[in-house]
Amino acid sequence: MKLLLIEDNPALQTTLQRSFERRGLQVVLCGDGSRALDRWRASVPDVVLLDLSLPGQDGLSVLAAARAEGLATPVLILTARGTVGDRVLGLNTGADDYLAKPFDLDELEARVHALVRRVAPARAAAALRGDFAGLTVDDASGAVYLQGEPMELTARESALLRALLVRPGHAVSKERLTELVFPDQLEVNPDAIEVVVYRLRRKLQAAPVELVTLRGLGYLLRRSST
Repeated sequence: MKLLLIEDNPALQTTLQRSFERRGLQVVLCGDGSRALDRWRASVPDVVLLDLSLPGQDGLSVLAAARAEGLATPVLILTARGTVGDRVLGLNTGADDYLAKPFDLDELEARVHALVRRVAPARAAAALRGDFAGLTVDDASGAVYLQGEPMELTARESALLRALLVRPGHAVSKERLTELVFPDQLEVNPDAIEVVVYRLRRKLQAAPVELVTLRGLGYLLRRSST
């Protein structure tokens, strides 16, 4: 199971990462609200632990944007804001659960597993998201299918294609795609994304779509004109 931890406190990040990894979970970290949504899309987590007080963009804004985009991953809010009003606001924004700081690690783990059990039947029944020119995305695994058949993509090719499928026909900047495709690398060659685009374009030749380069704007996916 993969868990995305969106929390800017380094000490708490380390504590939770070690605790969950000892229990066999994979943990992806993000400490900046402005990068949280990109990391959410790229990592395809089973559960998101979300702090509300984040640099760049607050947690409620991140949650609202994720839900508006159709990201249905269950979210457990972790925050020092423990009033009833704060809990209601978080739940109304789209959170699935709420745990005030400080909290017990055993209780947090139990709540995480409860969320996964609760959403598992629905995710199994409707795992495939969207349908653009026969391309669909399995939110649970991150796999991309063409006419019901899984495409043989590398992790970077898959991340690139999923990013373009969020809004087909709309350009995504080269910089943003680089962040999504290379999320854990601090320094990336500016031309690295072009290599992934080239390889993905070749694998999309059997699909009725075009991966278009828009100079100065980025890339977009559109239906083939032929």
